[in-house]
Parts: sequence; structure tokens; C-alpha cells
Amino acid sequence: MFCCLDIFILVVLVALTGRSINLYSWKERKLLQTISFGDEGIAPLETRFLHNPLEAQGFVGCAVTSNIFRFYRTDDGTWAVEKVIVIPPKKVKGWALPEMQGMVTDILLSLDDRFLYLSNWLHGDVRQYDVSNPSKPVLVGQVFLGGSILKGGPVEVIEDHELTEQPAPVTIKGKKILGSPQMLQLSLDGKRLYVTTSLFSPWDTQMYPEMVKKGSVLMKVDVDTEKGGLTLDTDFLVDFGAEPDGPVLAHETRYPGGDCTSDIWLADEEPKVELCK
Repeated sequence: MFCCLDIFILVVLVALTGRSINLYSWKERKLLQTISFGDEGIAPLETRFLHNPLEAQGFVGCAVTSNIFRFYRTDDGTWAVEKVIVIPPKKVKGWALPEMQGMVTDILLSLDDRFLYLSNWLHGDVRQYDVSNPSKPVLVGQVFLGGSILKGGPVEVIEDHELTEQPAPVTIKGKKILGSPQMLQLSLDGKRLYVTTSLFSPWDTQMYPEMVKKGSVLMKVDVDTEKGGLTLDTDFLVDFGAEPDGPVLAHETRYPGGDCTSDIWLADEEPKVELCK
């Protein structure tokens, strides 16, 4: 249960968190531009350029306000942003505040730049958007993998603009998922999305104390790369609570041969984005 201290921590978090992104020139080693989101974009965390180095655009996810901004280079060489995805908050009882934001803590682009994935660490879902038109993302896949609004839990959702009922708890190979989807990693072919549940140990302790006691997990989601769609693989689970020195809180996932957060394309033409040189 939440107390006054919990509410104070949330208020301080909102007040002190950043609201802008900085764009630098690697070649000249200087700051080119700072773009402020104001109160519409609180806590911008993950920034992802399109993999194609000829494309001068990308996306940034804002955790506290639970939205995604597209940033892009304009014809005059400056940079601009537009809000392209908004996760509606849910009115709740039994939580620190009367509304619960989704809290977007990670975003990821498929290597072909067709799909954007995001995790809502409070609501507990992973979403897949078709960003073939980067200005108009379309939701094509969604799967719940834990979170704070599960059916039978301490939080009651009293108004929801997206769901008709609270999601059910998730169990994989006999283990109940105690945390919520956080860091994402995608195979190069775009068909296997791996998800861990730990964000930052002090926040884990605040939001998902049982996960801290028993360790985080790594889950696998199968991706429909044709029409879009996400399906949890119920035969796959890495339980970090069972580690010899555990329980541990696993965070980042990396492929030894390359993955969608470390690889880019090679292009014959000169890139449009100076930052990628």
C-alpha cells in the first residue's frame, strides 16, 4: 500500500525530471540545439534514431507523461518535434494518485524501421506500432506481462479509455510474473522480442517489492512481422531469482552478433544526419 511518503516521492520526481532533448554534432563536438517538451514531455528517457542513416528522424519516449515524440530535421537544418503517441492514464483506487500513467520506460525500433515497440512499466503492457508513416503511428500489437493494474491486485481501475477489464496475472512455467515489462530487445529478423522486468533497483523496491525479493525475469514475445501482433511464448522463461548468487535484477539484453539497439544500415549515399557520421 502507498503512504504519504510515496506520494511525496512521485511529486518530487515530476518536479525534478528533465523535459528536453539535446542534439549534438559529433564532428564539431558541440551542442547544436536543445528542444524543450515542456510539461507535455516529462522524463524523456530512450532516444532512438531510425536505423537508416539517410533518415534524419527518430523517436523519444517520455516516461512520466507516457507519450512518444518524433524528432526530425527540417528543411532549414534545424530540428523539430511532434507528439505522435499518447498512452491514456487510468483512473484508479488503491494507488498513490487518482490517475495512473502508463510510464513509458523503453522504446525500440525494428531494424527495417517499420515497427516501434514500447513498454508501459506501470500499466504492464508492451505495445507494437506500425511507424511506416512516422508522423502517424498505428497500434498493431499489445500484450500484458504483469504490471500494477492486474485483476485481483490492490489497485482497482475505475475508468479506462482502452480496456474493458483489468488484465489477468501472468504465469509462465509455473512462475507468476511479479514485476512489469521494462527493457526490450529485438532479434535482427524482428521476430523475437525479449523483455526484462527491472527498471532501477530503488524504483523496483518502491513499485514491485516482491519482484526485488524473488528476482526479475526475462520473457520472450513472438512477433508477427507481416500484419503486426504480439504473442507471449509461455514455454520460455529465464528466472534470475534462481541464480546461484540471486535473486538478481536483470536489466539490459544484448545479442552477441548484433541486435536492434546496436546495429544500423550501411548506405551508399552520404547520410543526411550529421549526428550519424
